[in-house]
Amino acid sequence: QVQLVESGGGLVQAGGSLRLSCAASGNILSIAVMGWYRQGPGKQRELVATITDRGKPNYADSVKGRFTISRDKAKNTVYLQMNSLEPEDIAVYYCNAQDWYARDSWGQGTQVTVSS
Repeated sequence: QVQLVESGGGLVQAGGSLRLSCAASGNILSIAVMGWYRQGPGKQRELVATITDRGKPNYADSVKGRFTISRDKAKNTVYLQMNSLEPEDIAVYYCNAQDWYARDSWGQGTQVTVSS
């Protein structure tokens, strides 16, 4: 079992930046991929970015060039640096950890709000 705790959400003006953090605890060695998903108002949850155990990132087209995912294995933490934020990025952002059997663990979510 993996526990995930997110932090770093908040309110920012359009064009601004935020950095989200997600600290993992529990069965850390079981984690194969960590990532961020988001769910905007009236929308389904969607992938934002993932990073593998070897550090290979993957991004949704909508955030490429603006968001950067990184992973500090020594701290069991994954980060999402979000630049050039747009109102379309408004959502609850969820941290995800997937183990080697493709089982998912989720954080509680953190709200990101962008004012135009």
